[in-house]
Amino acid sequence: MARVREFDTDAAVEAAMDAFRAKGYEGTSVQDLVAATGVGRGSLYTAFGSKEGLYLAAMDRYREQHAVPLVDVLRAGAPARELIRQVLLGTVDTIVEDGNRRACLIVGAAMERIAHDPRVAAHVRVTTTAIEDALYEVIVEARSKGELPAGRSPRDLARYLVATLHGLRVLGAINPDRASLAAVAEVALDALG
Repeated sequence: MARVREFDTDAAVEAAMDAFRAKGYEGTSVQDLVAATGVGRGSLYTAFGSKEGLYLAAMDRYREQHAVPLVDVLRAGAPARELIRQVLLGTVDTIVEDGNRRACLIVGAAMERIAHDPRVAAHVRVTTTAIEDALYEVIVEARSKGELPAGRSPRDLARYLVATLHGLRVLGAINPDRASLAAVAEVALDALG
């Protein structure tokens, strides 16, 4: 008879996500995950198959908590420049409010794991593409309404804004100074024309 799982899987994934954000994939040992989740090594392996399986689950959770709401905001239909300003400054505020300087799991995965693990690469691509596509749609619609001037390719601008969002996360980990990060956001808004 199979044993019934005796822990909250969602809570374990949440705790693992925080551990991976704090130390990265390589820096987080299985013992760190046991300590963070309060779940035994064997139970973690039974539930997730491996450290990588738990990492992928944590990446899914991170996407649900951070990328999906961001895409939802972008699809809210507000005037484009204000909408993009809200997203950029919301990211700045999130960075500044996080006193632990935890990394963005997507940026961390791109730097640490993407070259070595096709499943991680796929997760990073799906998340980043969803944000890029939402930004692209905002820019195209805004141009059709005359809210933004014609100029650079909407796809290139969307990619630039994704790079800015990821860059804000990196800069914020180095120095979470709101004024400096907000200035970067304003430069990105100027690129819209």
